[in-house]
Amino acid sequence: MNRLSLAVSRAIARVTDSALGPYQTAVLRIGLALTWLLFLLREYPHRQELYGPNSPWSWDLAAQLVGSNDAFTVLLWSDSRLWFEAIYALAVLFSLLLLLGWRTRTMAALFMAGVLTLQNRSVFMGDGGDNVLHIMAIYLVFTRCGQVWSLDARRARRAAEARARGERTPDRAGPALWAVLGLVLLLGSLSGRTDGDWFIPALLWAVWLGQAAWWLVGRLARTDQPRVLLDVVANVVHNGALLVIMAEACLIYATAGWYKVQGSRWQDGTAVHYPLHLEYFSPWPSLAELLTASGTLVMLVTYVTVAVQVAFPFTLFNRRVKNVLLSFMILEHAVIAVVLGLPFFSLAMIAADAVFLPTSFLRRTGRAAARARERLRPREDAAHVPAQRRPDGAPGGPPAVDPAEASPVTGQVPGTRT
Repeated sequence: MNRLSLAVSRAIARVTDSALGPYQTAVLRIGLALTWLLFLLREYPHRQELYGPNSPWSWDLAAQLVGSNDAFTVLLWSDSRLWFEAIYALAVLFSLLLLLGWRTRTMAALFMAGVLTLQNRSVFMGDGGDNVLHIMAIYLVFTRCGQVWSLDARRARRAAEARARGERTPDRAGPALWAVLGLVLLLGSLSGRTDGDWFIPALLWAVWLGQAAWWLVGRLARTDQPRVLLDVVANVVHNGALLVIMAEACLIYATAGWYKVQGSRWQDGTAVHYPLHLEYFSPWPSLAELLTASGTLVMLVTYVTVAVQVAFPFTLFNRRVKNVLLSFMILEHAVIAVVLGLPFFSLAMIAADAVFLPTSFLRRTGRAAARARERLRPREDAAHVPAQRRPDGAPGGPPAVDPAEASPVTGQVPGTRT
């Protein structure tokens, strides 16, 4: 009994003391934001036909559908072309800011609102990747995805250094952003625009109130206990959301695998052959012909795909086997992106797979990226060597060098003697 209680207490302490998987959730944040940002930029010339006034799924049809299923979308607040252009531009902006990790809690909520707004406007424009992005964008709001690899992490580090020096760093952007978003939420609620779907508006209000509580406790609390309590609540919510994200990814693969098992083309090993010869999924016909030239290769890829998808949820208890299957699935999605011409579906799935990547691998990747950035950045502390000068009126001879210039010092680095 003592061992059981000790194990339970350790588990509770682990869940409440820290936000687990900070690197994994950071990669998930970056991957989802990058996927949506690239999609919006690629489809910018066609935005009017996809989600705007020129869409075959007209504004009236979308309003009727949303009226029946209560989906969340702010595009139906107005049929103005200017309103659509503003919402589309804001969706691009929110994706970019979430990618950079600026005010990640707020940007995650706004990113979710942008994804749901556009996708629910024209529900027939998406595919499997859009469904994954739709679901994961909601889960991402509950995570503390800006602890590493973000502008928030850099700002927190600089604020801690300033406090250590006895300096104060006032935050003006946070309260201003909070006030503007609160006004928008209030106007939307009072005008009845959010009466259909209750969950998304309630989630946005919860994020808004949570940000207010966090700021007030940081400013007014005389002890650390209120801030510690809020930190524990945030950690519990984050860890619960991370568990749900992992379960969702496993469910996606398990469902896909077991449905494939029931298909006759997957049973006889020829299923991979057919999508490679569909014109819609053949951006590189010669490459598709090359891959399907060998019947044995097609059969192996078909059977291995089914086996990996069915087995993956059961391999999470064995780290080595899980990493092998995870590498295969990421490689498979990369091949799908190129061969079948589905880059955004593959990016969304790779971002979801990232929650299973080992922390050690992500840390090494981050250090390698930091070293590469340092090599590309020009050195500001390099010693500056002044140009040689000749005395005025001297026809020639060796240059005259002032003793003070013989060993210039810049940033405490002695310069080269001339």
